[in-house]
Amino acid sequence: SRRQACSKSAHRESERERGARGREQTCSVPPQTTSSSDQFPCAASVVCPYIPCEPRRDQREAREEKADKKRRGEKQERKMDEYDVIVLGTGLKECILSGLLSVDGLKVLHMDRNDYYGGESTSLNLTKFMMANGALVRVLIHTSVTKYLNFKAVMAALLQQREIPATDVEALKSNLMGLLKKRRARKFSYTCRIREEDPKSHEGLDLPQGHNKGKKYGLEDDTVDFIGHALALHRDDNYLDEPAIHTVKRMKLYAESLARFQSASPYIYPLYGLGELPQAFARLSAVYGGTYMLNKPECKVEFDENGKAYGVTSEGETAKCKKIVCDPSYLPEKVKKIGKVARAICIMKHPIPDTKDSHSVQIILPKKQLKRKSDMYVFCCSYAHNIAPKGKFIAFVSTEAETDKPEIELKPGIDLLGPVEETFFDIYDRYEPTNNPEEDSCFVTNSYDATTHFETTVQDVLSMYNKITGKELDLSVDLNAASAAEQEAA
Repeated sequence: SRRQACSKSAHRESERERGARGREQTCSVPPQTTSSSDQFPCAASVVCPYIPCEPRRDQREAREEKADKKRRGEKQERKMDEYDVIVLGTGLKECILSGLLSVDGLKVLHMDRNDYYGGESTSLNLTKFMMANGALVRVLIHTSVTKYLNFKAVMAALLQQREIPATDVEALKSNLMGLLKKRRARKFSYTCRIREEDPKSHEGLDLPQGHNKGKKYGLEDDTVDFIGHALALHRDDNYLDEPAIHTVKRMKLYAESLARFQSASPYIYPLYGLGELPQAFARLSAVYGGTYMLNKPECKVEFDENGKAYGVTSEGETAKCKKIVCDPSYLPEKVKKIGKVARAICIMKHPIPDTKDSHSVQIILPKKQLKRKSDMYVFCCSYAHNIAPKGKFIAFVSTEAETDKPEIELKPGIDLLGPVEETFFDIYDRYEPTNNPEEDSCFVTNSYDATTHFETTVQDVLSMYNKITGKELDLSVDLNAASAAEQEAA
């Protein structure tokens, strides 16, 4: 029995030795008598002579070196990426251009320092309506972006809280003019039927050369004033010395937009606010292969020794490109200040008084009545367009700033609003580019003006598109077939 016990003891010892040798083959460090849960999670609260251990040092270093090479390779690959165009900023102008260029087959990278889309085009920053027959609607239809958006008609467009006569019948009913003025304005309203390509319809007017004094129709100065500012939507009186054809075109646009949805205004507005517009064009760009990067700090434009832009650096990585498109904030050294806009944002519980309880309205206050250099605009929208909680109205009052005291400058417009729960005042600078894109390959957009429509905005976009591509954008679309743009319009 003693011999059997010794044999069993030797057998157990032999098993332990074999186990130890097997474990030693899988370990690269000597056995430990203590363990740390931080170093070896599986050994927490356990004392074990043989514990899991790290791989061999040379294997670990090889793996780390391989991963390092991979990271360096990825960075190098990203640095070497080359795009046709890099767009900086996701404002409406930049997003429209990004979408149009992507549709054209260009390779586009779109970056923004913010973690959201819109920039200065977000709903609280940009206070504009869309002309129902205007250039922006045509761009939306041309690109099929209308399928991403829904619109509603704006309920009223007023001049000092009085309806704007846009047709001969409305001119006779208007309380803006006396009887004789109405008859003359009614005759003048026929100019909306002029066709530029048909000289016979010009009624003897020299539209390309003639000015906008209204002398042919015997219009008084105040009638000329409201036609120029409320129908043609000119911002100042410079139009009086310009060819009359420009004003005729603007009046025709107003009348056609007014007739499109048979509403009391020529405007429409997207549900959920203007922030939907840049996002829709960004989606268009992505569908056609555009790459988007938000929350990218710095976004430094790189220039070669000849002053030509060749890429953008952010977070130590450089993307190369042939052309840069950006808003003024990304290249402040290539723009100049041309003015500033004063703005008030007002939160209310009611519609603007004397607007027939309109949930959305635009009011124009002509500069002559205010004794100012430019018009003042009042814009109001509400929960009816899903931009505010139930029962809330948001009004914006804006004008070209002439002082540094917006609360005083904007008082005539704010006085129209009635009781206001809270008001926020703001002044922002307007810029235009000073560079030559042919020399530095940088295409900088203009800042947004104080007007409450997008016609000047789209003019800037179309001009830049032409400079970038050398092509004219064909916007001769069939508006009657644009069912998506008419959805939700009333």
